[in-house]
Amino acid sequence: MATTTSHSPPAATWETVIGLEVHAQLRTHSKMFCACRADYQDEPPNTGVCPVCLGMPGVLPVINQQAVAYTIMTGLALNCSIPEETHFDRKNYPYPDLMKGYQISQFENPLSLGGWLDVEVGPGAGGPEQAPHAVEGRRRIGITRVHLEEDTARLQHVSGGGFQRYSLMDVNRAGVPLMEIVSEPDIRSSEEARQYLIKLRAILQYLGVSTADMEKGSFRCDANISIRPHGAEELRSKVEVKNMNSLRAVFHALEYEFDRQVRITEDGGRVPQETRGWVEERGVTVSQRSKEHAHDYRYFPEPDLPPLTISREWVEELRSRVPELPSARRDRYMADYGLSAYDASQLTVSKSTADYFEQALAGRAPDAQAGSVAGAPGQKRAKAVVNWLTGEMARLLNQTGGDIADAKVTPGVLNELIDLVEDGTVTSTQARGLFEELFASGGSPRGLVEERGMAQVKDDDSLLPAVQGALEANPQAASDYIGGKENAIGFLVGQVMKATRGKANPARVQEMLKERLELARGAQ
Repeated sequence: MATTTSHSPPAATWETVIGLEVHAQLRTHSKMFCACRADYQDEPPNTGVCPVCLGMPGVLPVINQQAVAYTIMTGLALNCSIPEETHFDRKNYPYPDLMKGYQISQFENPLSLGGWLDVEVGPGAGGPEQAPHAVEGRRRIGITRVHLEEDTARLQHVSGGGFQRYSLMDVNRAGVPLMEIVSEPDIRSSEEARQYLIKLRAILQYLGVSTADMEKGSFRCDANISIRPHGAEELRSKVEVKNMNSLRAVFHALEYEFDRQVRITEDGGRVPQETRGWVEERGVTVSQRSKEHAHDYRYFPEPDLPPLTISREWVEELRSRVPELPSARRDRYMADYGLSAYDASQLTVSKSTADYFEQALAGRAPDAQAGSVAGAPGQKRAKAVVNWLTGEMARLLNQTGGDIADAKVTPGVLNELIDLVEDGTVTSTQARGLFEELFASGGSPRGLVEERGMAQVKDDDSLLPAVQGALEANPQAASDYIGGKENAIGFLVGQVMKATRGKANPARVQEMLKERLELARGAQ
């Protein structure tokens, strides 16, 4: 009997199809349907609870208006439409951390529908990693819906000695307002997914609706990923990937899953529809459970909550509370300060960093902001601030796990340090040392310089003995320069810096050395 062999396209012809489901805890004072505190992080287990979030019989939920407002504001920021009527549904499924045996969520009539978010990939996107099959440019990712629900309790899995394994349940998290943002399957690479999450997280932080802290679980992401030949329209069986607790984890999990699915398909296999978990230590995804058949959640309208009518007046009032968002701020920094797309992106990805930048430039007179061109005042100072924020400040914050809003190097302190560099009082190298000390202990840069006698020697009368001494002690280097080896000047500058214990102004030292060596050259 004849057989037909199916040949799959080579790996280079496959494209990734990714959709993301993001859950963000909202920064409300109380939980979604009761008066318990929503900030449960520092509470002892099972102490921030009441009969409502414990799911006791006979209790009635009450809708948190602030959570509804935050969800609508997020929808507006994501270019969604806000329906005039919405309601909550019961999503039924049995799981140990679901106290009632169902979750109050939204299904048919969510609070926001049909939006989009633009992301940049490539130069200017600000990403340290790049997927080999990412496409450079701007992509528009569709937003299917933004809806509101309640969070579940939290399971802590414990492994004891031998075969003793058990789980503990902390109910403090149950009932915390949880906003779900579902994208269309428009994402085509792991880098696009990472940039989407970076931008979405920044938007939530700018709005003030969520801390969006992945490490603390207030910003959680599940990814649906499949592959198909380039140019194909149909969607194939998808794999849901969970347990990704950082942007780096999302990037590498999706890269791994793309490669895994291509290998299976090209070997003649079939990618099963399933849920897989990312194992950070091994850098792999592992199967958790099959999803060959859609789960029947038996959604129906929540009988204990009334439908909501969203007035157009309230929507417009909430729209007026939406602040300048990262993309608009980024474009303004490029226009006003002449910053590159990369620098502007680095600043605006964090609201606290962008706020710090603006505080550092606020109130500075135009004549103090030398270097302005094309009607954009303060370009020189803006670039100097950016360099410190993306350099030493970022390095030390990463080391300590701190937040720039709490840094001891305040915008005023940083300006003082930049002034000392620009007027030649200290060198850039000395300034970096001062910055590290100020970051650890605080204080005044100028005070430290005066206390330690670090100010550069700039006047010619004070520098002349060291310059003349370097020329007399190193006749060969002087002869090399006169003979045409101009890089020999670097050695001579180093000798003067050594003689003055680093206090000499290197630019002026080089000028003085060149003046004397050029005279000697002309006399030959």
